[in-house]
Amino acid sequence: MTITMRSYSFTWTDPDGTPRASAVAYDKVSAGRRRDELDKAGATDIERVDVKPGQLPAPRR
Repeated sequence: MTITMRSYSFTWTDPDGTPRASAVAYDKVSAGRRRDELDKAGATDIERVDVKPGQLPAPRR
């Protein structure tokens, strides 16, 4: 049986309107914490993105 670890990253918009993307990938638990941090910081358009090893999303424009 093979267990595949899933990794997640985020794209979001800062309160000042700047589009951003995570510079790291998170496991499921850490991704939940990061989403909470982004919400508390006033980020909008938060989107969790499934990523593969070595892959990160680009900020939305």
